[in-house]
Amino acid sequence: MKLFAVMLIMVSAVTVSKAQTLKFGHIDLQALVQVMPERAAAEEEFNKFQGELEEILGEMQQDYNTKLGEFEQMGNEVSEIKRNAKVAEIQDIQQRIQNYQVTAQQQINQKQNELLAPVFEKAENAIGEVAKEKGLIYVFDSGQGNRTILYKSNQSLDILPLVKTKLGIE
Repeated sequence: MKLFAVMLIMVSAVTVSKAQTLKFGHIDLQALVQVMPERAAAEEEFNKFQGELEEILGEMQQDYNTKLGEFEQMGNEVSEIKRNAKVAEIQDIQQRIQNYQVTAQQQINQKQNELLAPVFEKAENAIGEVAKEKGLIYVFDSGQGNRTILYKSNQSLDILPLVKTKLGIE
């Protein structure tokens, strides 16, 4: 019985010892991505793409305004057939504008994901490398929008400076 008690104490001591060596880290992923040069390049390409879509929308709205102006300038002497044709034309342009806006928003979301995916992948790979080097078992995202961390000990290692160094960012 004494031997069992001694063994139990030794196993408990080893378990407690191992539990104390567990290391956690945290990083603000958004802060890291914001300082990565790849993000700036992706943002520049995204803004160019978005500008092209907005230019097309502007042309469509200008066409709509032109047709609306023509309709408003029609006098009472214009036949009902011409008036109805102009109304149908204006409604068609409105519908095309609405369809374009929906499609453009989908394209914007897709392009943003396409451009930022490699940036986040590079950041996450660097985080993984630093975590392995430092022997961390978990790294938590401590960014502003992330509310999953309820407590952060001073023993948790902030790896943002280490990851920035790994990526060559000052």
